Amino acid sequence: MWFFGKLLGLLLVLIGIYFLGQNIIFTTQIALYWWRDISAAGSVLSLVSGMILLLYGGRGLKEWGWILLGLSILLVFVSGGVILRPTSLWTIFLSFVSLLAGFQLITTGRVSF
Repeated sequence: MWFFGKLLGLLLVLIGIYFLGQNIIFTTQIALYWWRDISAAGSVLSLVSGMILLLYGGRGLKEWGWILLGLSILLVFVSGGVILRPTSLWTIFLSFVSLLAGFQLITTGRVSF
């Protein structure tokens, strides 16, 4: 039963990510000048560095990992590589409820709202 709860939690998290990311489009664009791609390359480098610090960094380096992840999100929007399509409130609600329930099932084994 414990394994089934964890598996259901993972499934709910994946469903939540699917519904949340359904209306987000990541694009690439060809820049005429080399300095326009710096924000795109910087977002990839800061994302990878932040993930490495979060996974393998010590106690003091985890804050830097979160800062680098936030910087990567900011640089993605600055580079213009993200298009957000209109999303209904129902889709956002369904994705967040699914994400929260999935994370609770994975961490605690039960859902409490």
